[in-house]
Amino acid sequence: MRLTTKGRFAVTAMIDLALRQSNGPVTLAAISQRQQISLSYLEQLFGKLRRHELVESTRGPGGGYTLGRKATDITVADIIVSVDEPIDATQCGGKENCLGDGHRCMTHDLWTKLNAKMVDFLDSVTLQSLVDEQIAKGVVVENAPQIKRAISSAPVVKPIRVNAPNSVFALGQVAFSK
Repeated sequence: MRLTTKGRFAVTAMIDLALRQSNGPVTLAAISQRQQISLSYLEQLFGKLRRHELVESTRGPGGGYTLGRKATDITVADIIVSVDEPIDATQCGGKENCLGDGHRCMTHDLWTKLNAKMVDFLDSVTLQSLVDEQIAKGVVVENAPQIKRAISSAPVVKPIRVNAPNSVFALGQVAFSK
């Protein structure tokens, strides 16, 4: 089995998200910047993660992604399978047609057993355990950035409207009309 970047990036992004979601929804742009993963690639991965209900999205200002379930309830196997990453070491994709003529290769059972062990292992590792490992290693999670609001706390000062003539001629008209 060869784990491709799709599975690796999905797990990495989910760890990043789980580390930071206590500050509110996390943007893909922020994950992209921190983890050096293409934003468009993250958008594709998170679309699949959302369809499998591993993440939830929030639109609008202050929006982003949060976990769809508790980190203790999400396993690495869940993440990898949700992004269409096959967990299979057999040459035939588990179809027992390794030699192309309907027959299995001599090592088919070996690779099938390895598949079962890999799935068991990946299913035993929770997202929370990966987050805990990162925290134990000293990963610093920055506080949420202050969101700049369009509404100011300072009162709006309106200009004073003076009801006086704005020219010498207008002043003369007001003075002589009385």
